[in-house]
Amino acid sequence: MDRLESMSVFVAVVTAGSFSAASRKLRMPLPTVSRKVAELESHLNAKLLVRSTRKLALTEAGQAYVEDCKRVLEAVSEAERGASGQYNEPQGELAITAPIVFGRLHVLPVVNEFLRAYERVDARLLLIDRALNLVEDRLDLAVRIGALPDSRLVASKVGQIRRVVCASPRYLEQHDTPKTAQDLLRHQCVTFSGLTDAGSWIFRDQETVRVRSRLITSTAEAAIDATLAGIGLTCTLSYQVADAVKAGRLAVVLKKFEPPPLPVSLIYVHESRITAKLRAFVDFAAPRLRARLTDAAI
Repeated sequence: MDRLESMSVFVAVVTAGSFSAASRKLRMPLPTVSRKVAELESHLNAKLLVRSTRKLALTEAGQAYVEDCKRVLEAVSEAERGASGQYNEPQGELAITAPIVFGRLHVLPVVNEFLRAYERVDARLLLIDRALNLVEDRLDLAVRIGALPDSRLVASKVGQIRRVVCASPRYLEQHDTPKTAQDLLRHQCVTFSGLTDAGSWIFRDQETVRVRSRLITSTAEAAIDATLAGIGLTCTLSYQVADAVKAGRLAVVLKKFEPPPLPVSLIYVHESRITAKLRAFVDFAAPRLRARLTDAAI
């Protein structure tokens, strides 16, 4: 039995929440995943997981062991990175996560530039609208929008964005421009579930307005398209509508009622040393993202 491989599989099963999910993530046959965990339990002479048809749960021994496995695997990875020279020259795979729209509009172009500049570095860019655990998901860096409560993370602020309310000029001509947040109660609105509760918009001093949703969508892009078509007002993040506002296709309203801007940061786990590829990317990406966010300001 390859103990390190079995430990990796065990951690993957716990992180994924099921054997089948771990099988897909590892691209390993399900029977193999199950066998490796069983071999590990047999080697330890201890039950690590309680399996049922509905869920997977750690035993008391499993709870302690999975944390030990994570530490061992990270130590092995650290030793391998040092031995392979990843602390001296940028090389290997750089794993990055970012919000979907922000990642596509701003992070991907910077990653493309970086790959052209550093030929020995490959990249894995995971675009997803939820915060992932950098250690458990084996990520080098995350681009985060919003406050950063975890003190274990190193953060490099690259700018800020605003929550804005906007509408098409045609809609505002037909329905008048709202002067206060409460005026929204008389307006048609286009909402989506990705930012906050679909129908509750938050303004300065935590004032919350429950708007009338003429249209509810599942993505910001669809909400913006409907707003461009004159269906109503929408509340979104400033970078998502920057081009349309600059082109005069959308107009921002209620500026003085906006909540405080949200910071945009590059974050990574605090370590005594960071890999050359990560340091190179932070140094490369930070000024470029600052410039892009400055250009996208409205």
